[in-house]
Amino acid sequence: MVCPNPPRGIYLAYTIQGLILLAAASCILAGEYFLGLSATVAFLLTTAPSLMTRNLRLCLPWEINLLVAVSLYIHVMGHVAEYYVTFAPYYDKLAHLVASVTVGLIALFLALLAERRGEVRLTGPAVILFILMSTLAAGTVWEIYEFAVDQVFGTSLQFGNTDTMWDLVVDLVGGAIVAAGAAIVLARGEEDRFDRFFAEPSPGAEPPEIMGDPIDPARTR
Repeated sequence: MVCPNPPRGIYLAYTIQGLILLAAASCILAGEYFLGLSATVAFLLTTAPSLMTRNLRLCLPWEINLLVAVSLYIHVMGHVAEYYVTFAPYYDKLAHLVASVTVGLIALFLALLAERRGEVRLTGPAVILFILMSTLAAGTVWEIYEFAVDQVFGTSLQFGNTDTMWDLVVDLVGGAIVAAGAAIVLARGEEDRFDRFFAEPSPGAEPPEIMGDPIDPARTR
């Protein structure tokens, strides 16, 4: 199966990516170089689904592209427009929830890819655990990043231990939402509904070489 042409919904993700670039440009023009750099890095991260589709032969649904773009756009605007301060602490928790759901879905597809390629054999509980651990790991890395930035640049990305712990709790909730959905699908034995997310080699691809003992021409006479 070759990945089908992307639906029109993908252009919504492209629009969000354009808004992130616009925010980066506006920050740089305003002399906010750190914010401009952060927004540029966020834009580069939005290209990750396309790279996964190309290099891992995944037909990721356009909703994944959109969720990645939206989660990073929420983060960028939280700093550029100061929504993290204006709508504290709810805006920050919304950003964590959307991001953790996105990470959970990506973790699910990576687990399915590994099993499809025969690299591992994953049971339902293993998939659920992998999703939860991935979201918590991503959330922890993010909190370490914020702590490091605060220490080096004197910013105030974190608002104390309680705020950090609630961020991780929200990350866990987002991962649990994805894990619950995956558990329902796996429990019903409907794994085949994920087949459309994987691209098979194109018809023109050469078949793999079959190794074996050379045939002695004398034996065929």
